Amino acid sequence: MITNQLALVRRELWEHRSIWITPAAVATITTLLAVAMVIAVAAFGEILNPDIEKIADATVPESVRRVALAGFLLGNTSVFLIAMWFLAIFYCLDALYAERKDKSILFWRSLPITDAETVVSKLLTAAIAIPLATMVAVIISHLLNLIIISIWLAAEGANPMRFIWGAVPLFDTWIAVTTILIAVPIWMAPLLGWFLFISAWAKRGPLLRAVLPIAILPILEYIVFRSWALGEAILTRLSIVTMPIFDSISHSGFDEDDLESILSENLSLVSWLDYGKFLTSIEVWTGLIVCGLFITAAIYVRRYRDES
Repeated sequence: MITNQLALVRRELWEHRSIWITPAAVATITTLLAVAMVIAVAAFGEILNPDIEKIADATVPESVRRVALAGFLLGNTSVFLIAMWFLAIFYCLDALYAERKDKSILFWRSLPITDAETVVSKLLTAAIAIPLATMVAVIISHLLNLIIISIWLAAEGANPMRFIWGAVPLFDTWIAVTTILIAVPIWMAPLLGWFLFISAWAKRGPLLRAVLPIAILPILEYIVFRSWALGEAILTRLSIVTMPIFDSISHSGFDEDDLESILSENLSLVSWLDYGKFLTSIEVWTGLIVCGLFITAAIYVRRYRDES
């Protein structure tokens, strides 16, 4: 079972190259933006020279530099989070639909692999492989951006080993970011399950068939019952900052004031995340159950419908 799943996930990485091309493209863009920023700053070097001297001043507290660097890394990571969000959704919509469209389902059905294994492998790809591929790109992007800034500081007379690499909370940030990247698809599990079900069921236009119900049903609910419970539940699952893992401080995401207060006290970003709240949240487990129901329906549809 495990061997089959690993092989099937590798198949997904091979067939859906967007899984690694998308984060690689985002990393390239963020790196080019860092280069452009350094070039722009260098072009106005005379104007910014006093600020650079201030950066090189040994009296600047490490906590201040730590806050600035952590904020920079988190701002860089937010672009990857948005890209991963879209990538997971569109991958799930295409995962089971594409194999019927190109008739490759006929080949895969000839192999000793069950429909359940195939559908579960696609869910694992969305929930694990995509976040891990994104995290690799995040790490590479962080390192390249810091190297670029270090080269600029060294050219301006500052000591990058002290003022960048001696203060930046790299591993703490990476652990926190990895946790969030894994938590996002778990939080979105009912929607990912829904998209996989639509991917298995729709004969054409899976995006339209997936979006229309979750857009129309909340409106009908409000018209008939004057309630917005379903719409609020859907919007909550679509939002990253509403995850219970952020409940240790607030639902506002990485708020600037919260970040400054945490890092100025040399606390860890990881300590800002509430693992217990997330793992014991009723909303999380309810979402996983709903996801399981949709995955079961997707398995049933894939097993008993034709390849058209």
